Amino acid sequence: MRSLFGTDGIRGKAGEYPLDPATVSRIGAALAASLRDGGRTGPITVVIGCDTRVSSPVLVSALAGGLRGAGARVRFAGVVPTPAVAHLVRALGADAGISVSASHNPWPDNGIKIFSREGKKLPDSVEADIGRRIGTAGARDPVETAEDPSLADLYETHLVETLPTRLDGLKVVLDCANGAAFRVAPEAFRRAGAEVVELAVSPDGRNINEGCGALHPEAMAKAVVASGADLGLALDGDADRAMLADGEGRILDGDDVLLLWALELEREGRKPSAVVGTVMSNWGLEEALSSRGIRLVRAGVGDRYVVEEMNRCGAVLGGEQSGHLIRADLTTTGDGTLTGLHVAAATAATGVPLAAGPRLVRAPQVLLNVKVRDRVPFDEIPGFSPLVRDAETRIAGNGRILLRYSGTERLARVMVEGTERRMVESIAAELAGALSEALGSPA
Repeated sequence: MRSLFGTDGIRGKAGEYPLDPATVSRIGAALAASLRDGGRTGPITVVIGCDTRVSSPVLVSALAGGLRGAGARVRFAGVVPTPAVAHLVRALGADAGISVSASHNPWPDNGIKIFSREGKKLPDSVEADIGRRIGTAGARDPVETAEDPSLADLYETHLVETLPTRLDGLKVVLDCANGAAFRVAPEAFRRAGAEVVELAVSPDGRNINEGCGALHPEAMAKAVVASGADLGLALDGDADRAMLADGEGRILDGDDVLLLWALELEREGRKPSAVVGTVMSNWGLEEALSSRGIRLVRAGVGDRYVVEEMNRCGAVLGGEQSGHLIRADLTTTGDGTLTGLHVAAATAATGVPLAAGPRLVRAPQVLLNVKVRDRVPFDEIPGFSPLVRDAETRIAGNGRILLRYSGTERLARVMVEGTERRMVESIAAELAGALSEALGSPA
């Protein structure tokens, strides 16, 4: 069977292969079998959480049927962020965790993310083993599973307990994207002492990520200014990524927050020797960290690859420009709510408004997404390689070019970065246009 797993679990249209109920049931059964054959002798426990998509309860029931049919016990946390599942696996001593979510994708999509007993994304080898077993696993009837509200409370308690200081006196705007954190995030901030202004906390199964959240943080930023808040936080559909805004409404992405967090660790006497970013991280971040004697290590795109690189080099801090931020001493995966809480805590501890803090000076960077029919290797696209070589010659010594395909959508991503904005924009437009002409998919 061909691999079902992409860079962030299994994604697709809900109700269609591989997210039809029968296949999802087999995925649950295959996971249970893989865990048992991996050496587990006692009862197997799997924690499940989901986002607010109309399809999520159907997929949860299908998973539960497959897991229970294979002898596993299921604990259902209800609607909770993906990082909550990762935490609960460890907190409960479970064998695995599953988040049913398509993260930032539109509502017709859904997905399955599986975490190990350590609360980490599964290695490629384990995903391959599960994939091999799906073809022979038997589908079971869906099983309704009662939600255990104490699990969300356990995660909220964890979030607040990680904070070095309370947030009393701070006013925070929270845009929860009508997604998985619509209850958890406001509650955690209030428990930490903040006054909360809520946005996008009325999910209807179809409005997740729709004009709100981390994909559309502009409304959050405007609300910060309008309400006189100290800062704002916009989460995506499963709350594993975050975009922030300071009190002046300036939007901060993952690069900004990596710098702020690194400087806060330095202030606390725990200056990191290295911070892990990705190939997409802006040159400005590398230069800002270098000026403080901190090395930027670049990993591949995807928080799982950031975590792997953090493990290799022993870094405590890493993340992506898109807003996946990881503190290895606090979490095993990107956690948008935790990120926002800690940025707020740094503001409370120093008394310095976020808008008055250090600002990242960015090199001009352009990222263009091209809808494609197929993910053809770039060097196999007729006539494309000479264009790339010419562009690299033009920008040599003054920038870089990165071409990659999305692991979750049929998109080619063209990133060009350099010191001269006009050249950056021109090269990006030329390469994106060539890709669209060769592989373009109708809108």
